[in-house]
This record gives sequence, structure tokens and C-alpha cells, in this order.
Amino acid sequence: MTTTRDARAQPIALPDDVSALEQCYERGWTDGLPVIPPAVERVDAMLAAAGADPEAIVAEHPTTGRRCSAHSAAANAVMAGCRDDYFPVVLAALRAMSKEPFNYHASTASTGGAAHAVVVSGPIAEAIGMNAGVNAFGSGNRANATIGRAIRLIHRNVFKMLPGTTDRSTQGNPGKYSLCVAENAAASPWPALNLEFGLPADQSIVVTFAAGGFANVENHMASTPEEVLLTVADSMSALGSLTGGQSVVVLSPEHAKIVAADGSWDRARVRAFLYENARRSSADLERVGRAGNDDGSDFHRGHGPDDIVLLVAGADAGGHSAFLSSWSRGRASIFQVEPVT
Repeated sequence: MTTTRDARAQPIALPDDVSALEQCYERGWTDGLPVIPPAVERVDAMLAAAGADPEAIVAEHPTTGRRCSAHSAAANAVMAGCRDDYFPVVLAALRAMSKEPFNYHASTASTGGAAHAVVVSGPIAEAIGMNAGVNAFGSGNRANATIGRAIRLIHRNVFKMLPGTTDRSTQGNPGKYSLCVAENAAASPWPALNLEFGLPADQSIVVTFAAGGFANVENHMASTPEEVLLTVADSMSALGSLTGGQSVVVLSPEHAKIVAADGSWDRARVRAFLYENARRSSADLERVGRAGNDDGSDFHRGHGPDDIVLLVAGADAGGHSAFLSSWSRGRASIFQVEPVT
């Protein structure tokens, strides 16, 4: 017999996992894909492995007043397919998203269809077997897929952000199923992100970002830093996504190697170059019915170089990098950094 629990943590006795799975569908607990039934023993084991108090509040939706307990988070992590050792990353991401500047509620409810990206940096990524290499943003890795999926299931089951009712996405975003990636620190010419944000090397972090979309940045012919980075900046300044919001730029190892070849392009210089070149004229914006700057000056993505999260991920070969645009027409969500504890 399988015993699962509903949203109020009341046990439901069912004869087997197949019946429990169908019950999850009937109760609207899935994202459309099958889930692992959250049997009591599975949820309790996940909480115990993390040393988490089941009643502790780990995330909040300030607008709705809904709160997520560690028990609810664990139940959804089980349903997503997480192993017990993934759960601290899920908890860190929830804490980060609950910070007011992230704008948790609006970024899940908006027509913009944001996907909540989770970037993991530090030793835990390797310890739990995350993929930072080939197909890093794609399918096939349990940790990447299920950590991101757990966040989405919590949006749905705890915070009740349901497509067509509270989630009003115009077209949606495939990253809403899961959008979680690890930094490829071994292939990066720059210090890992946890060091960049002032934490020690043994302290893992998550960076959360409300991503409006994913752009593949392809340039197989570039041979200089400027050629690589101007290609990225062009994607960052596309009229269809240009706002004053922040950015996540994920360079492939091949592109990062070109950029850093002579040793003079540190992360700060790269970010400054991208900010300077990720811009369009006010006239360009006005031609498509969007507002430029009042003084007619060029419109930049973001407010400065520090609005760009820059990391390396992906396979060793291939001239493909990525730009994740910000959600919203302005700066309605700010990326957040949280230690994994």
C-alpha cells in the first residue's frame, strides 16, 4: 500500500504507486508529465537527509500570502524525481526567490511567461552529479532536470500558479518545466561564480533569475574577443527583448577560450564590453512603437555591467553560447544569490 499526502498534509491510503500516480493527476498536482507519488516514507526520508524541520517555512509568495513549508517542498521534490541530496539546492533556490526584489508572484503570474532559472555554482554541483557540459541546458541529467522541475511543481501545487487562472502566460516557456544548470567552473577562465559573489570556494550557491527567454548565440567563425562578444551583445539588444532588465550570459567553453586567450579579458572587462555594446538607438525603438530615452540617447540593456551574470557552461567544442533575457518590460525582477546550506 502506498500512502501519499494532499496539499494539507493529510495521508491518503492507496493500493499501489500506479493508483497514486493517477490520484496525482486527478488532483492536478502534475505539470503534465508523470510524477513520483509522494509516499510518506519518501518525503520523510528527504526531510531527514537535509535535517529540515517539516514545519519550517522555506518560501513565501508575498502577494498571495501563501507559504511553503519544508514538508511541502519535500513532497514536490519527491514528485519531481529529486534524490535526497538534491534537496538543499531546492531549498536554497526557494529562499532566493522569496526575497522581495525577485518579485516571485508577478514573475509567475505575468503574461510574459517567465521561467525561473536556477544556476548552481560550487562543489555541490559535482557532488550531486549535475551536468555543466554537453547539453547542459537540455535533457538527460537527473539533477538538473528534477531540481528545476521541483521549483515548478511548488509554483503550481503550493502557490497555486495555475496556467489559465493565476498564471496568465501569453505563450509560455519550455523552461517552465525545468530550467536549472550548473556552472562549468573547470572550463572557465574566470573565478567561479561563488567566488565572484564573495563566498569561499567550499560554499556552493544558487543564482535565481526570472528568464523571459533563451537565445542561442552562434558564431563559429569568430577568432577575437570582440567578434565573440559583439555577437552576444547583438542578441542582448534585439528589439523584441530589449529592456532595462538584467541578463544571464552563458559562454560556451570554446567562446570563453577565445575571449580569454591573451589574459587581458577578465570578467569585469567582458561585462563592461557587453553592456557598452548591448544597446540600440532610441530611434530604432520608436520605429517599432517602443519608447526610447527621453533625451534621445541610446538605450542599453540593464543599468550597468553589474546587471550581467556571466558564466561558462556547455561542451568543450562548439561555437554556441546563450543569452537569457529578463522577464518584464522593465526591471520588475532582480536576480538573487543564496548559499546552499
